[in-house]
Amino acid sequence: MAITDQYDVVIGLEVHCQMKTESKLFCGCRNEFGAAPNDYTCPVCLGLPGALPVLNQQAFRFAIKTALALGCEVAKTTKFDRKHYFYPDLPKGYQISQYDEPYCKGGGLEIDLESGEKHFVELERIHIEEDAGKLSHAEDSMIADSIVDLNRAGTPLMEIVTTPCLHSSEQAYVYLNDLKQILQYIDVSDCNMQEGSLRCDVNLSLKPKGSPILGTKVEVKNMNSFKGVHGAIEHEIKRQYQALESGETIVQETRLFDPDKGETRSMRTKEEANDYRYFPDPDLPRIQVEDAFVEEIRQSLGELPDQRRARFEESYDLPSYDVQQLTADPAIGDYFDAVAGKTKSYKEISNWIMGEISRELGERKVSIDEFEVGPESLAGLIEQINDKVVSKKIAKEDVFPEMIRSGEDALTVIQRLGLKVESDDGVLVPIVKDAIAANPKAVEDIRAGKGKAIGAIIGACMKATKGKADPATISALVQKELENLS
Repeated sequence: MAITDQYDVVIGLEVHCQMKTESKLFCGCRNEFGAAPNDYTCPVCLGLPGALPVLNQQAFRFAIKTALALGCEVAKTTKFDRKHYFYPDLPKGYQISQYDEPYCKGGGLEIDLESGEKHFVELERIHIEEDAGKLSHAEDSMIADSIVDLNRAGTPLMEIVTTPCLHSSEQAYVYLNDLKQILQYIDVSDCNMQEGSLRCDVNLSLKPKGSPILGTKVEVKNMNSFKGVHGAIEHEIKRQYQALESGETIVQETRLFDPDKGETRSMRTKEEANDYRYFPDPDLPRIQVEDAFVEEIRQSLGELPDQRRARFEESYDLPSYDVQQLTADPAIGDYFDAVAGKTKSYKEISNWIMGEISRELGERKVSIDEFEVGPESLAGLIEQINDKVVSKKIAKEDVFPEMIRSGEDALTVIQRLGLKVESDDGVLVPIVKDAIAANPKAVEDIRAGKGKAIGAIIGACMKATKGKADPATISALVQKELENLS
């Protein structure tokens, strides 16, 4: 009997998203990853006596932009609170966050599951807070050292909190991917999970099938990969199920996920909100959010992923698979649009981007913005193929790599390397005659009604021309010569 036949799985997610501002949330220190420990700190983010925080307006704009993209209701007024707890990487002894009056509530995201079903992921709230610092641990046989790096302390975060409306690891995984895509489209975060820009906490419980009462919630903290979230949910469902079936009591606690072992382990008992002793931050004034300010940000949203997918299907008449691939990364979608503005061969553009370009980007680990072949150059290459100036085979094997290396446009490369398609009948007809003479078995098969045998003769011609002839032209000449022989 499946676990879901006996129990309902109830999941809520808390996504912590670092915003890509130039400076931190309440001070002027640089918001940048990779500096030497504690290089980007000041009295404000170190919590020194007398230092006063000042809200980063760009961070607040990014937060509003995210709320609008996710259909949230933006509050008319909001405030910041102090969340008190002790940890070595929290220099003030409290975190500036939002408690009972977040800047927005509600909203959500409809996701498409592999089964074809749709599921609406309802949001409870999004609030703004500052990030804590980071502990780095180094161990040897004699001592264990920990370095407190406060470069990250004060980095602007959004915490995007769902209601307990998810019921499987698949739903969580799809939601996280779709959410990440929206955050990248509206350009509020780089969502670099390796650098900690996007982290996720999972709240999960099991309850008897159909019961209105939720089970005891367990939180799994600080996962920095969607694969990790998927694995943690799968393990936690099985762990809680086995515990309940054995008559054990589920303990409300915080756990960590070990991706190498594929299991969670206990970290500490779970705190309640009153354990943090929240109170309004006396150094930060209440914020009044004007309708005109919100409307101005709404106008800057641009095209969201679902809107772009619909436009690509309608305007470019592309298969659904192509559309999904081309719109997954906003920069790739922008690149496609730019190429499509210069040539109407939309499916060919898609093939090049999903094929040769995707392979180059993956192997060299570069972004499309850094790629040497720009939209105009790719459009030019496709047009040279369409105009039969160069064969597609030579374009892929010779022209395209040389465009990457030299930075030249397609026509320049074709002319410099002598790669232009051979179309002179005076050159091609003798080659065709030689190929026919060298393949008597193929000729015999063709006359016996085996039409596919012509491929051997065409292949011989293409080899003789080193791929510089147009296959369709060669095919027509072969058929004409065979008719003459008949």
